[in-house]
Amino acid sequence: MRTNRVYKVMNRPLTILRAERRLFFVALLSGAGVFNLLHSLLGGILLFIVALIAAQQATKYDTQILRVLLNSAKFRPRYDPMKWEPTEIGIRRNV
Repeated sequence: MRTNRVYKVMNRPLTILRAERRLFFVALLSGAGVFNLLHSLLGGILLFIVALIAAQQATKYDTQILRVLLNSAKFRPRYDPMKWEPTEIGIRRNV
């Protein structure tokens, strides 16, 4: 019988300040963008804090939420009730 060790660190997502690293980077860049465009340090810090809190909540909900959202546009929905069309089902005998 073979046993393999599994380490918790290998299965944990990479986070910075409890936010997934890509979401943290988006929050950081958006805060820096507001600072550069509007010349407002307070606005940049405020946007960074709000975006960081949103990123932390998204990471708490699902660590792969950014990947899911970006890939969702590539796939068509499997079920759309507005596009429902009735289909006829018939039995064909030995033809």
